Amino acid sequence: MTTPQHPRFARAYARAVPAINLRGGTEHRRTLLAGLRGRVIEVGAGEGSSFGLYPATVESVLAVEPDDYLRELAGAKAGLAAVPVTVVPGTAENIPAADGEADAVVVSLVLCSVADQADALAEIRRVLRPGGTLAFYEHVRSDKRFLAAVEDLLTPAWRHMAGGCHPNRNTLHAIGAAGFQVLHSERFGFSAGPLSPSIAHILGRAVSPGEPR
Repeated sequence: MTTPQHPRFARAYARAVPAINLRGGTEHRRTLLAGLRGRVIEVGAGEGSSFGLYPATVESVLAVEPDDYLRELAGAKAGLAAVPVTVVPGTAENIPAADGEADAVVVSLVLCSVADQADALAEIRRVLRPGGTLAFYEHVRSDKRFLAAVEDLLTPAWRHMAGGCHPNRNTLHAIGAAGFQVLHSERFGFSAGPLSPSIAHILGRAVSPGEPR
């Protein structure tokens, strides 16, 4: 199956990432990854911003990225990481890993753009061991009624311009509905640039069902 590509968005995103990271993106990712250990799968690795932030307790990272351009950039960064990183093609709905292979799965600004959140989260559950960790950092639907209505209005056009991104998703609810136990989640506003509005984000941890092994 051919993975849809978004070359214009991918290039624009890669150019924007350094400024976003300086505005706080790096610290958010550092918090996201803190304390992870064992075998990690990062779904939607982008151009590899997270690779240099993994703690030494991580044994290996399988970085899954569907976009050809971003995957090439990520491959160049993988060799500079302090932990072993392998970059492979794949999607959130089709992760190239065995059942229960991962001790942790990382999603960072990914679940906004998957075709179906339930399918993606079911696949993440499949590759996580029982009691494994889902570390998530996502932008989500505003809890302010007017802004949420604006996001609903903008979504049909925005998802075509921004690589499938839906700005109006209730991702925390979707994580719980997929059977994960949410341990904690911080909600905060974050602006990607000086002229960008502050958008609601969540950052937290959940665990997959079952007894840890």
